[in-house]
Amino acid sequence: MKTLSIDIETFSPEPLAKCGVYRYCQVPEFEVLLFGYSVDSGPVRVVDLTIGERIPADVLAALTDPAVSKWAFNAQFERVCLSRHLGYPVGQYLDPDSWYCTMVWSATLGLPLSLEGAGAVLGLEKQKLKEGKDLVRYFCTPAKARDGSTFRRLPTDAPEKWAAFKAYNLRDVETEMSIQQRLSRFPVSQEEWENYHLDQRINDRGILLDRTLVTQAIRCDERFKRTHLEQARSVTGLENPNSPAQLKAWLAEKGVEAESLSKASVLELLFHAEGEVELALSLRQELAKSSVKKYTAMESVVCPDDRARGLIQFYGANRTGRFAGRLIQVQNLPQNHLPDLKQARTLVRDGRFDAVELLYDSVPLVLSELIRTAFIPKPGCRFFVADFSAIEARVIAWIAGEQWRQEVFAQGGDIYCASASQMFHVPVVKHGVNGHLRQKGKIAELALGYGGSVGTLKAMGALNYGLTEEELKPLVDAWRQSNPRIVKFWWDVDRAAATCVRDRVPAETHGIRFFYQSGMMFIALPSGRKLVYVKPKMGVNRYGSESVTYEGVGEQKKWLRLESYGPKFVENIVQATARDILVEAMRRLEAAGYSIVMHVHDEAVIEAPADASLDDICAIMGQTPAWAEGLLLRADGYVCDFYQKD
Repeated sequence: MKTLSIDIETFSPEPLAKCGVYRYCQVPEFEVLLFGYSVDSGPVRVVDLTIGERIPADVLAALTDPAVSKWAFNAQFERVCLSRHLGYPVGQYLDPDSWYCTMVWSATLGLPLSLEGAGAVLGLEKQKLKEGKDLVRYFCTPAKARDGSTFRRLPTDAPEKWAAFKAYNLRDVETEMSIQQRLSRFPVSQEEWENYHLDQRINDRGILLDRTLVTQAIRCDERFKRTHLEQARSVTGLENPNSPAQLKAWLAEKGVEAESLSKASVLELLFHAEGEVELALSLRQELAKSSVKKYTAMESVVCPDDRARGLIQFYGANRTGRFAGRLIQVQNLPQNHLPDLKQARTLVRDGRFDAVELLYDSVPLVLSELIRTAFIPKPGCRFFVADFSAIEARVIAWIAGEQWRQEVFAQGGDIYCASASQMFHVPVVKHGVNGHLRQKGKIAELALGYGGSVGTLKAMGALNYGLTEEELKPLVDAWRQSNPRIVKFWWDVDRAAATCVRDRVPAETHGIRFFYQSGMMFIALPSGRKLVYVKPKMGVNRYGSESVTYEGVGEQKKWLRLESYGPKFVENIVQATARDILVEAMRRLEAAGYSIVMHVHDEAVIEAPADASLDDICAIMGQTPAWAEGLLLRADGYVCDFYQKD
């Protein structure tokens, strides 16, 4: 046996979408119902475990045999669930190194991250049976009785449905194998599979949560909501002062017309309000800030050993191959700016909510800033957090050949100060001479590197940082004049992509290759990895100009024809290259014995003994890959006893 293709159907009372597969399969009621498999692309067989059928001994042995390649669509689900089925203890799982994921393979080619979606786009003869969702709901999740209690539907309750469910399981294996066959001309590199296996080991390892802090934060928020709602009722006399309709009517009685009660509208109304109207609006504002969704997500996800797993999705952004957050969504954690973060954390953790309300202006703000601190290292360890300094700015300067930027990085300078200095032709020093210009440099850097203009500056809050409407267009012009090679890079890429798509011929610029093959445009990155754009053609964009269009996952996760142009392709190229630098760094860190428990954007969080060397970690992370000669990297880091932003 060389390959084993697998699809399983399972039951658990836990909601998979909310809790993730690691928690899903840890409850006592978890059960594998059906095991569909194919050996070496042979006929598909379905083992019905609910009637006592057994997985054949050679197939069971193959699950732990590193010489047998195991394939599944979203293989993490099969691997983790089968680990539980085989009796592995919490925190131990089947070795991912011999497991391969057809979903990841699909993602590398820009296809949807669902078996049904990928099958439809590829036009497979044997596609996922559409009635499957109803059957999964029927047999794999608890049903609700009229009295609100739950019960489980068994195969014997609906023999015809069960027979259809077994056919559905069989078809899923066939569909998964059909995808493999269809994609065989575009194999995933061994290096990329190694990246996937590392990702799986990091997800298996998980990260420890401070359960006490999580529980107390939720309690603190409940108390805050209760007292503020009671106060709002007392002030307004309304049964539900949280109701926009009721509050608007009350305000109208007080002579205040409010078309909207959005955050911005309430802020504007507060500017002129006084007395009980001011108090009611202030209470509304505070209640709107109150959100503990990430804390409740932590409670839903955490495993019996207090670790949260499955928080990172490999190739989650399939345009670039970047990682995406899942479940707790660690990619968009609130920052923390409290100067006494440790004190605030201790007060909440100890349940001293009166002191929290007394010492801080906003309880919701405190709880928001403490979210990061719920992630903690295991006893005897600390977190060593290392991240790349201005990675995208470094990558775009390197590829575009923007020399003055390279010199800034070579000298260890501040790119925001340097950019402001270049734009305004004066020296700019952080907290020093012309220091007020640094913020303008920072906003310009973040907003304008990928063709952004006035609208992008506004979307990134430029008007909230002291910039006026009149300053925005000159700021765009100044940035572009200061970065002529980056601007040239945008339009060279635009021409190369259009040439490739229009004429079906290879094109190259700045060491980036574009070529057309089998109805797809490939962009070969400096690392050798390729970005893929499905069914590209020349079309007309929303502004009436000719542009490259292609098919991909767009808004609301629907398969659409999307448009692109030079700066957008450059954004993909730069972010994808930064991603490749990150995964190489993570592989080096793991090879050196450092355990990564989480990574966020361009940052790695390592759980290590307190005597580990931060300098060593940063030196390993900051090494320039062999394929990126001339790229100037730097990794900075800090050590902490709970996760925080330095």
